[in-house]
Amino acid sequence: MNVSPPNPFWRTKALDDMTHDEWESLCDGCGKCCMIRLEDEDTGQIADTNIACKLFDRTACSCTDYLNRCTRVPDCVSLTPDNLGSLDWMPLTCAYRLVYEGVDLPPWHPLITGDPESIHKAGMSVRDRTVSENDVAPDDAENYVMMWPGES
Repeated sequence: MNVSPPNPFWRTKALDDMTHDEWESLCDGCGKCCMIRLEDEDTGQIADTNIACKLFDRTACSCTDYLNRCTRVPDCVSLTPDNLGSLDWMPLTCAYRLVYEGVDLPPWHPLITGDPESIHKAGMSVRDRTVSENDVAPDDAENYVMMWPGES
């Protein structure tokens, strides 16, 4: 069921004009951005894995220390309207990326459905399909490469 207003903020406002709450509500809770990525040293190609950041709660599909994540995980990237254009590794289904590129939100996005579980019901999240980086030896990371739904 579509519950979004006819002219929702993500269609009418520039990313840098959004309020803090509007910005945060763009996150659909898929968790794909919290997965470890591998970069081929020769080609620069990025491969997704199902290895989650040590702060990721695999069932809640969220960060366990969101406010301090960039301090506790120095490689964590805090998204801003200014850096979105340079983060080509962001998931193709990411609402921040979609809005930045002028594409509307998908029908399963919680802002469209009014249901925070719609992302999980649609099978578009990483919920319960990950392993913690604490449980994977760095040399074994290549064994966890995968393609998430909507990313092909």
